[in-house]
Amino acid sequence: MSFGGGYNRNAVRQILAEISNKLVQQAVGRLIREFDLADRFGLAEATDFPGVGR
Repeated sequence: MSFGGGYNRNAVRQILAEISNKLVQQAVGRLIREFDLADRFGLAEATDFPGVGR
């Protein structure tokens, strides 16, 4: 299964931005680790998503 592609990466960033608005950054980092988003989309655990989806 391939997760690559710009649309998928942007969708993931928008989901993580919404989670970070509602929860804390630690939850976002945990999701990045759990779903291996660092390797799939190049997202770092400490990434902040200001302005995504706004």
